[in-house]
Amino acid sequence: MRLERARVIVLGAGLAGAATAYHLANRGVGPVVVFDPGTPGAGATGRAAGIVSEQLWDRWDVDVVRESKEEYARLAGAADPSVYRTVGFARWTTDPVVAAALRESSDRLRAWGVPVRSLSPDELRFRVPIARCDDVREAVWHDADGVVTPSALADLYVLGARRAGVEFLLGAPLDSFRSEEGAWNLATGGRTVRAPAAVVAAGAWSKRLLASVGRPVPLAPYRTQAALVRPPSPAPVALPSVHDLDLDVYARPEDGGRILAGDGTERVECDPETFRASGDEAFVAHLAESFARRFPGWKDAELVRAWAGVCTATPDRRPLIGALRGGDGLYCITGFNGFGVMRAGGSARRLAELIASGGGAREAARLAGVEPTRFAAEPRPFDPKPGFTLDGGADPRF
Repeated sequence: MRLERARVIVLGAGLAGAATAYHLANRGVGPVVVFDPGTPGAGATGRAAGIVSEQLWDRWDVDVVRESKEEYARLAGAADPSVYRTVGFARWTTDPVVAAALRESSDRLRAWGVPVRSLSPDELRFRVPIARCDDVREAVWHDADGVVTPSALADLYVLGARRAGVEFLLGAPLDSFRSEEGAWNLATGGRTVRAPAAVVAAGAWSKRLLASVGRPVPLAPYRTQAALVRPPSPAPVALPSVHDLDLDVYARPEDGGRILAGDGTERVECDPETFRASGDEAFVAHLAESFARRFPGWKDAELVRAWAGVCTATPDRRPLIGALRGGDGLYCITGFNGFGVMRAGGSARRLAELIASGGGAREAARLAGVEPTRFAAEPRPFDPKPGFTLDGGADPRF
């Protein structure tokens, strides 16, 4: 088994891993080697909904998502504009308590520079003419939110990373990953790569991988579901992304007049090796009932397919990005709580800046609040609580 040397090993070729490698290489850090037992974007990335919204719950998230949106638009514009589109995003509720929380959330967002605004019933009907909106108490709109095709975006990052000299080791199992003689060694397919730094970007497999090298972190893989449907007739206008907070159902426009809809999230930990990858009948039935109630024109929509993927939750809904305990060059970028596509580009850029700087104070400050070391060395089990919460999650440091 021949030994090869690199500057950084990245484990995982999903959107976060591919973006991290891209940013490392474009900052002169190299050689960079990316390992994945499958193909780029074949895990959670390829099963993600692809909504990209600044309507989040703390300042750090808003800033990072804004960076991601700008980067996605630039990458797509140079290669395939259909990969990222600005469509707007409307969220609403009929519940007076939730309406008050939605207004409070909007006030926080505006304080962070996100120009969300309330929609009148007439405006909501104009934006989403296929929805029944007569009972809506509060609706919030943001013009600049968008949608992305996650697998195609991952391909753009892979292409850019390869052009910058990154090598991808794909399609072979991981034989071993361990620390040895002050470096990180990865063995796969008859090759061993040694590097002083390694980034674990393995999505739902990150928990097991980090525990195997003695760096456990509080992660809980959980199953979530989505479906692609074809309405019986096209909408009269171009539709935005929408989220009914009462039904906990979101929908976004897809190509060919189709609709991608969820949220079939399960709030219990699951095994990423054995989870059911197809959609459940109960989830599909819930979508059908929700469409009949809120989107009457979609109640007879044709189900194209339904599927499930595995995301990773953290106890405080904030991701784990940065250096692990030990000071030996091990980093991670994981724990996105279902919003990895929104955060991947900006998060990967910040992590790459930290690695390229050798742990500089300014670069570390840009990851303040999401450091993996904020939790105890021996994490306790917890139940996943992902989703578009309206709770204020602002970190006092911001």
